[in-house]
Amino acid sequence: MSDRLDTRTPTDTAAPRPSARRTAARLRLTTAYVLLLTLTASWLASQGHAERARFVRHNSSNVHHMEVGKWWTMFTSGLVVDGVPAWAGIAAVAVVLGLAEWRWGPARAAAVFAFGHLGATLLTEGAMWVMLTTHIPGALSRARDVGISYGLVATGACLLALGPAPLRRYGLPALALTLATAWTLNQQLADAGHLVALGLGVLASRTAWLRARAVPLPH
Repeated sequence: MSDRLDTRTPTDTAAPRPSARRTAARLRLTTAYVLLLTLTASWLASQGHAERARFVRHNSSNVHHMEVGKWWTMFTSGLVVDGVPAWAGIAAVAVVLGLAEWRWGPARAAAVFAFGHLGATLLTEGAMWVMLTTHIPGALSRARDVGISYGLVATGACLLALGPAPLRRYGLPALALTLATAWTLNQQLADAGHLVALGLGVLASRTAWLRARAVPLPH
């Protein structure tokens, strides 16, 4: 038996914590998207009110842009944080999309986010187009429609649906109730889109492709 004393400190024996660089490398999708949102928000903050309004107008994924073939607005609209302070929206993306990427990997996390963003946009603008063609009052062909919220809601709903039983039992209904209350009070297109995105997120959680890859949440 050795008489030498173990001089290692608890810090020496503890498992090394992942560095910020390693975390960013693992969450490369989230890191890239957060950087794009930050750059866009910083540029918009440096512009005057007229330029910001013009940028939002030209990147809104509305009926008018769909009719004239500007389908790329469905993607560029997701680069603008709207409705909340930019830092709050970017932080929400970092947390929700980051957790999704950690659990499912970048391809599946991107697919769920895009499914929610594009699916909710197409369904809500499709409903708006029907309202316009049938001359229902209140329909707008050039509505302001930008933001990250559809993809964010769908990803969050999918995480809750695939999470532990308490999250599925309480978290998902609480999110649905919050979004339904907002739609009841505001009656805005985006509020309806949030409910659609929630449904798309739950639908995505039912796919075997996603369930097979999901890893347990950390305790």
